[in-house]
This record gives sequence, C-alpha cells and structure tokens, in this order.
Amino acid sequence: MRHRKVPFSEIEEIIRKCDFCHIGMIDQQGLPYVLPFNFGYDEGILYFHSAPEGKKIQILRNNPNLCVEFSTDCQLAFQNEETACSYSMKYRSVLAFGKAEFIEEDALKITALNIIMKNYSPHEFKYSPPSIRNVSCWKMKVDLFEGRAFGY
Repeated sequence: MRHRKVPFSEIEEIIRKCDFCHIGMIDQQGLPYVLPFNFGYDEGILYFHSAPEGKKIQILRNNPNLCVEFSTDCQLAFQNEETACSYSMKYRSVLAFGKAEFIEEDALKITALNIIMKNYSPHEFKYSPPSIRNVSCWKMKVDLFEGRAFGY
C-alpha cells in the first residue's frame, strides 16, 4: 500500500467526518504546543472557541500561525499476522495551515458558535450576553490544505 495525496473534494469529506481536530501552535519559547479542539467548518474557514484567557490565547496573540490536523478512518492493517513489521495503520488525514483571527463582535461570535454547533447538533441555539462575553472565538481562513491517505 502506498500513501496518496487526497483531492480537495475528499479533504472536505475527511474534515466533516471528524468530531475534533488537533491544533498546533508555537509558544513564545519556540516550542510546539498541540491541543485537541471542537471545531466548525464552512467554506474554507475553520472556527474555534475557548476560554477567553489562558496559555493558548497568549500563544495565539503572540504568534497566530496554526497547523490544524484532522484524521479519520484509522484501522489497523497487516500483511502477515505473525510478522510485526508488516503491521501498519490505514488512515485518511488533512493538515490545514493559516492564521488565527480573533472574533470580537458579539454577532460574529454567535455566527461562529452556530457554525461550530452545527458540527455536533441539528438544534438551533440561543446565547446569553454573559456567555458571549465570556468566550473567546477565533477563525482560521485556510491558506493551504494537505491531504493524505494510506490503505484507502
């Protein structure tokens, strides 16, 4: 089996199959910092939310560059059950690169939160003013997608 590049139509399919992603960022000491996140996706833009303060917010304000990883359809595969080196993992994955942009306006935060929630529930939601004030929302326009698959 060979790794293969994934066409854009399959990239969006992979993203939509994922319940969460991992976001990689670089802290002030130049060290990588990776966290799992819930997300929303709409027309080439990824949406995220978190507490309004903390390490990730400090990192993003200092360096907005992000790498977001999605993976799905992971399945153990082997050619010979008795040969350890013949084992591998089938998968489909996407990397998305871009810059975090904080969303400050309440109406735009609500739009972002609705896009995120659409990924997890068919319900319509209402948000109280305190809940909007006490959440940080940001988006990332994807500058580059890279998709790979192995075994599919």
